[in-house]
Amino acid sequence: MNASARIAGVGVALPVDSMTQEELWDTFFSDRYNGNRLAQRVWTRCGVERRYGVIDPVAASALGTGERMRLFVEHGVPLGKRALVECLDAAELEPADVGHLVVVSCTGYATPGLDVLLAGELGLSESVERLHVGHMGCYAAVPSIVAAADAVAARGKVALVLCVELTSLHAQPGDEELPQIVAHALFADAAAAVALVPAGAGLEVLDVEVATDPAGAHMMTWDITDQGFRMGLSPEVPNVVAQHVRPAVDRLLGRHGIAVGEVGHWVVHPGGPRILDAVAEGLELDATELDASRAVLHDYGNCSSATVLLVLDRVLRERDVQDGAHAVLMAFGPGLTLYAALLRQRTT
Repeated sequence: MNASARIAGVGVALPVDSMTQEELWDTFFSDRYNGNRLAQRVWTRCGVERRYGVIDPVAASALGTGERMRLFVEHGVPLGKRALVECLDAAELEPADVGHLVVVSCTGYATPGLDVLLAGELGLSESVERLHVGHMGCYAAVPSIVAAADAVAARGKVALVLCVELTSLHAQPGDEELPQIVAHALFADAAAAVALVPAGAGLEVLDVEVATDPAGAHMMTWDITDQGFRMGLSPEVPNVVAQHVRPAVDRLLGRHGIAVGEVGHWVVHPGGPRILDAVAEGLELDATELDASRAVLHDYGNCSSATVLLVLDRVLRERDVQDGAHAVLMAFGPGLTLYAALLRQRTT
């Protein structure tokens, strides 16, 4: 990959309404699960303290898929616009500078899509190139950034990548199966965006590595039903991640002569506490090296593809990312798939 594309800014937007995990349990889910001790145990041990949402789960669970998609557009456009405006400001860019827009979501569909609607809302050029990435799940931000980086590197475009995920729209009717308990306990709403530029300061996109385990494809699913999208999630997912994370990272870093211990910053999707434990153990990381990921999970929950960008935003705001420092951006999702990108900080 041509290494000239740099992440020059990040923008984050959250819904106005939020509740603590305890409030969500007491208000909505305690009665739904009717004393189910497994549900309460999952709820209290999933590492989440607060979540943001565009709709309360009781209201969402009564809706058909069509109405959920209407609400996706109603809430997704303004939320996505806020993230993009913040991203442009952080990167010191104007809408007229943008030549390529990528919009990512696995939680809603519309035609014209959010890419068209947001291009109009932002006043982007009528000739802006657009790409919609749908239904890839939690890892989608990484391949989307890599695809945008290729456009930036090859043709000198300025690109925006936006992830808009409204998981609250897909709360399911009363269901005590473990995958639904986990989904109801973990997932939340957010939008996050990055700007990529062909030169200047920022995180240079150096390389990418993918590991997909088709034998585990059944372990994580996201099915479209008449009552929204329904998650299937096996408790074996962290074990599969643990199996693949070290070989994949070694391949990625090895091409650049870098050891795991030389990576300055780990930007890892917090799919859940056990996922982060599997990554830390597989890579033999110090307990503090995934603090940003755990903090995002604690403060916002799992916001699907937007989550790893929330972690990136936190790392850039709270840590001293020095010139030449390497970072690994990593996320996981259906497939079972691990995607990792190698980044390097550049001050010029």
